Amino acid sequence: MGFLTGKTAIITGAGRAVLSDGRCGSIGYGIATAYAKEGANIVITGRNVKKLEDAKEELERLYGIQVLAVAADVNAGADNQAVVEEVVRQTIEKFGRIDVLINNAQASASGVTLQDHTTEQFDLAIYSGLYAAFYYMKACYPYLAETKGAVINFASGAGLFGNFGQCAYAAAKEGIRGLTRVAATEWAKDGINVNIVCPLAWTAQLENFEKAYPDAFKANVKMPPAGHYGDAEQEIGRVCVQLASPDFKYMTGETLTLEGGMGLRP
Repeated sequence: MGFLTGKTAIITGAGRAVLSDGRCGSIGYGIATAYAKEGANIVITGRNVKKLEDAKEELERLYGIQVLAVAADVNAGADNQAVVEEVVRQTIEKFGRIDVLINNAQASASGVTLQDHTTEQFDLAIYSGLYAAFYYMKACYPYLAETKGAVINFASGAGLFGNFGQCAYAAAKEGIRGLTRVAATEWAKDGINVNIVCPLAWTAQLENFEKAYPDAFKANVKMPPAGHYGDAEQEIGRVCVQLASPDFKYMTGETLTLEGGMGLRP
């Protein structure tokens, strides 16, 4: 029996990804793995159906939990409210409850300077990140209020520090950070624990960023003082387990920052 046995978590952007060395290569999948080890039933969303199917197969086979995989893409050309409400509908139909919402999904055109950024590239980041978090939070709110659940959103040092070549990504993440603080203020009375994590984890996306834009990578990505990047499951995922556990309710209404996967700071 784990902390989250009998609980249901929605994790966006949780398709299976691996690093070149075979280790877990995405924050969303790392979180899903940590939650599966604690007994939670999981709803995973993303744009890549193959990655979702691979994640579902592996999580169910290894940890004996139930996984609902739903293809969902929040973008400038979609009826995004309907997209998100369908994910929530299927979640309630299968599991009957929502205990944790984790808004992890984010796409962006990192490495493109502000003056070269197109409207389409800006929309990509804002819709996949900020708008997605907004729609999922609104749709999940009634169910989270019933379960006295938790929301865990993801921001980034890109917004905190103004990273070169990441204007749209930084804007989306700062918007999510502000949205999270408002929700923490407004939803504390409902017993909903709302937090934000700003990680620096070594992922397949970051690995690809280094290859595609080495100069931007060198300018933006600094080794944490601990001497290693955060592990998507063991550090980022485990923190997300802590933020959803009943023993963490005393922190209701707080916003936390995870710096490079090395710890928590209120």
